[in-house]
Amino acid sequence: MEIKNTPAQLIDTIIEEQRNYFASNATLCRKFRKKQLKKLQKALKYWEKPLCDALWQDLHKSCEEAVMTELSIVAGEIKNHLSHLRGWMKRRCVATPLKMMPSRSSTVSEPLGNALIISPWNYPVQLLLNPLVGAISSGCTAILKPSPYVPNVSRVIEEMISATFGREYIAVVQGNRDTNSHLLEQRFDIIFFTGSPALGRMVMSAAAKHLTPVVLELGGKSPCIVDKDADIDVAARRIAWGKTLNAGQTCIAPDYLLIHESREKEFVEAYRKALLKLHGADIKSSRHYVRIVNDKAFERITGYIKGASIELGGKHDAKERFIEPTLLSNVSPDDPVMQEEIFGPVLPMIPFKERSEAVEFVRKREKPLALYYFGKAKDGKEILRLTSAGGSCINDTIMHIANENLPFGGVGNSGMGHYHGKLSFEAFSHKRAVVTTATWLDLPFRYMPYKMFGLVKKLL
Repeated sequence: MEIKNTPAQLIDTIIEEQRNYFASNATLCRKFRKKQLKKLQKALKYWEKPLCDALWQDLHKSCEEAVMTELSIVAGEIKNHLSHLRGWMKRRCVATPLKMMPSRSSTVSEPLGNALIISPWNYPVQLLLNPLVGAISSGCTAILKPSPYVPNVSRVIEEMISATFGREYIAVVQGNRDTNSHLLEQRFDIIFFTGSPALGRMVMSAAAKHLTPVVLELGGKSPCIVDKDADIDVAARRIAWGKTLNAGQTCIAPDYLLIHESREKEFVEAYRKALLKLHGADIKSSRHYVRIVNDKAFERITGYIKGASIELGGKHDAKERFIEPTLLSNVSPDDPVMQEEIFGPVLPMIPFKERSEAVEFVRKREKPLALYYFGKAKDGKEILRLTSAGGSCINDTIMHIANENLPFGGVGNSGMGHYHGKLSFEAFSHKRAVVTTATWLDLPFRYMPYKMFGLVKKLL
């Protein structure tokens, strides 16, 4: 199946319709927003099987994994927004200094307006619909642009959205980078993009022409540090799970392993046992092991394996785009596998002697989207203090994304802006400052020619 580009003229028509709809003030009241969130909630339940079937067709993603890593996260986000929307929308009073009396100060959240949400293929339901929840709760309209690399999922999402909302409010447009280019030439009030740092730069450059605010959820090489005091069995199991979830095609997957040299051999065996327990002796036949998204990605990832020192794994099948979980040793920082985000089930291992070496290794590179540490909690906190990353786990991987009360987002090369929970509402909102001044008293001191300025100066 191949996704066809939505005609540019139709895209322009939808954008104009959404501008007019937002200008009608239909999205401003809380009752409207809650109604739309409930419609999305109902649609997610109704379309669960078609979405799961499409995820299986495009990625070989099991229904269990689809629900756990995609649908349940969106459902939880909707529930959270429905519970807290009233409070988030409230006008907030803030303190007013004496020099401004008799005035009162407050802030009010207002929708930014017309939103563009561009999502990637690796979690094509979660990473498109989760930002949409924020757009709806904040009172924005939205154009959704799913990835053409997962055509079955993109088709089902378009059908679901068109059956649930009018296109003047929320619409899906399809296509490749030509469609993206046309969209980015248009003026939006916010662009929410999830993808690679390279594409993020293109989005930011295009947005700059209109001074459009952006949220960029990017990626990078997320390090995983296993210290000498780590529980190796637990570390191996949690790293194996985090690295093979979605076959490593996760923006916060452990990308490379920095391991204390005294634990390297022990880790290799523990990792082998963890993979066996997770996926069985014949991982290729497992229902729960995802395939690589396309031939280009398959060739790139298998290129890292060729000529490398393979500790375990390494098998692959181009016809099925299957790559066995692979652990590499004797890796140099200059090797190709260490130059870009792997986005696959290959894990390069680099030993270190002192913890300071691991810290220095991380700090010399771009700030990652995630950093993981296995060892004593107090040592992990010190590692986090000395490094920078979008998010982190101590003695775990991936799980910081599961808490909607935690911000999710990158820093530096791994992105800008945060979302999930209240932060999703705020990402699509503008916090407006309001000063209300009484008319019963009008002190003359602030007016020219500034009489009694000596007294006024003391109040400033």
